Amino acid sequence: MEYIGASVTMIIETAGIFAPLVFIALHLVRPLLFLPVIFLCITGGVLFGVVPAIIYSLVGMTMSSLIFYKMTEKMPSTMHRFVRMKQKLLGKHSHFTTSQIAVLRLIPFIHFHLLSLCILELSKQLKDYMRASFVSNIPLAVIYTSIGQSITNFSPVMTGSMVIGALPVVYFMRRKEIYISWQDFFQPNETKKDVA
Repeated sequence: MEYIGASVTMIIETAGIFAPLVFIALHLVRPLLFLPVIFLCITGGVLFGVVPAIIYSLVGMTMSSLIFYKMTEKMPSTMHRFVRMKQKLLGKHSHFTTSQIAVLRLIPFIHFHLLSLCILELSKQLKDYMRASFVSNIPLAVIYTSIGQSITNFSPVMTGSMVIGALPVVYFMRRKEIYISWQDFFQPNETKKDVA
């Protein structure tokens, strides 16, 4: 990872005036290079400063989300595989709000596009998906870009306590719905007794 990090930093530093475009392009090819989103946000904060890096990261992550949306339209079989994987990992009835997804994006080991799939399931059309993606990307870009230097120095205990601290927030921001099966709702045996 250090070698890749040094290579990414060198590529961006040698790009000159095109460095922001190269940085945004790295966000787009990030899944192919197996680079974590957090790594790019931290690198952007170091190279560009906090405010420009937040803007570049938001543009890059939002465009990456758009590419994911278009790919799911073009490859429905792959989309169904993603949905099955999500159901295995998170359960069949797990539906998150945009606020919950924004908090979950802050946890380093949760896959970026798995959460994009959750946003896709919430959205009715592309405009809703893009708005929710943008909003859920803001905390990730702001936090990891602005305090990126200090996060890399956190101990495993500190990182674990931050994750445990985020879990109650996710719980309280959940969508409050009750699922009743068709058989439980109608109960055909009791209705026959009532009629008789």
